[in-house]
Formats: sequence, structure tokens, C-alpha cells
Amino acid sequence: MLKNIQTNYKGYLFRSRLEARWAVFFDACGMDYEYEPEGFDLKDGLKYLPDFLLHGVVGRSGGDLYVEVKGKMSQADAIKIRKFADYGKAENNEIGKRLTAILVLSRIPDGETIEEILCNIQESAYPDNSDYPAPFNFETIDGDYFAAYPGINKDGKFELFGDDSNYLMSMDETKTEKAYRLARQARFEFGQTPEVIGGKDNA
Repeated sequence: MLKNIQTNYKGYLFRSRLEARWAVFFDACGMDYEYEPEGFDLKDGLKYLPDFLLHGVVGRSGGDLYVEVKGKMSQADAIKIRKFADYGKAENNEIGKRLTAILVLSRIPDGETIEEILCNIQESAYPDNSDYPAPFNFETIDGDYFAAYPGINKDGKFELFGDDSNYLMSMDETKTEKAYRLARQARFEFGQTPEVIGGKDNA
């Protein structure tokens, strides 16, 4: 079995290159985040440590948001993520932001244009015949099975855009495309540190 490569970036030791590349994406979006800030006891012997905690997400279901990055999800991973998301669900309410709202992310979406990137996110958000939590989906955030597109809005803020033309119209497509491109192209070999231009420190 292949082992993930631990990766140093911005003072964090990420468990995989994929996590580090998503950190590059968040930096390019000007997002304030923590990496593995705290673990949770889910009872029944299950412990869970979300990968990221994002602070100050704007738009639909705004505020703080946990993020789980999975290149490949196992059944054990799926059980923990679902249990964590359900833990913060409002009583007798299937829809509405959860106290433990968590966005599941997979690999950085491919695409030469923002249209191709969004199309690849949409395909990931609606998998065929899967009982696992879908990546890029609001289901584990507020209970609505609806694609979630991470990006930058026209005010320069990080937002999760819904799968609807009205939501997507407020995306800054140029900056969002650049953020995905920076994340995909990030290199960490030989002590390299990706240079992120346009994030909150270099706006």
C-alpha cells in the first residue's frame, strides 16, 4: 500500500501533499484556517480529527466550517464523517447549518478553464450509487444534497457557492480559477515552498 508523503508548508506538517495543496488553495483565497485544531470523541470508541477549521466563510451556511480532505475514502472514514456531521444537527431538523458543519474535499479539480473546473466539481458532488459522504456537497454542512463550489466572491471573500446560476454569478471566476491552478501546481520537493500571490497577505 502506498504511503502519503508528509509535507511542510506554512509551519504545518501536513499528513499528505493533497492536504498541503488545499492549504495553498485556502491561502490563495485569503482564507483564515487552522490545521487539525482539535479532535472529537464520537462515542462507541470512535475518535475523529478533522483536517481543517476555516474561519469566517461567507454566504450560504457562513461562519466557521470544518473540512475533511480525502483522496480516497474508506468505509471507516465515511462512518466517522457522517457521525461527526450528524452530531451537530439541530434537533428535529434535517435542514439547517450544523454545529459540526463539515465540507468533504477530494483531489484538486482539474480543468484549463473555470467552466471545466466547476464541471469537475459538480461530477464529484453527485456520485453514482455511493453511501459515502459526497465531496463538494452541502449535505454534511446543512443537510441539503446540493453541490458546493469553493471559491472567491466578487468582494474578494472565500465562499461556498451553490449549484445554481444565481449563486455562481457572484463568483470571481478569474481569481477562483487562479487559486485552483496555484493549488494544482504547488510543488514541495527539495524544500520548495509555493509562492501564493493574491491571498490575504498579498492582495
